Amino acid sequence: MVEENGTRFEAVEFREPALRPGERPTDPIETSLGRFEQEADAVKVARAAWRGFRQNPNKDVAWWLVRVEGEDLARWIAESRSDVERVLDLTTRQLIVLRK
Repeated sequence: MVEENGTRFEAVEFREPALRPGERPTDPIETSLGRFEQEADAVKVARAAWRGFRQNPNKDVAWWLVRVEGEDLARWIAESRSDVERVLDLTTRQLIVLRK
């Protein structure tokens, strides 16, 4: 079932490979993890990717987000160096810490 207004959600991973001495930074690599009819399904997939990445030693920097398809504003975001998840407060349009 698609949200009432026809909104679809996408889960995305961004990764910045670890740099070797003398290397120049590059743009992050963006990888789609899928498009979903329900926001909760997109968060579930992105959260699993985030947790899996954090369980394995890795020097890359990565972050995951869920957004409305075609938009730039994230509704959920997590980052590889942190165990904190953030969600979008739709009243303030600010990312806030997800309380568990």
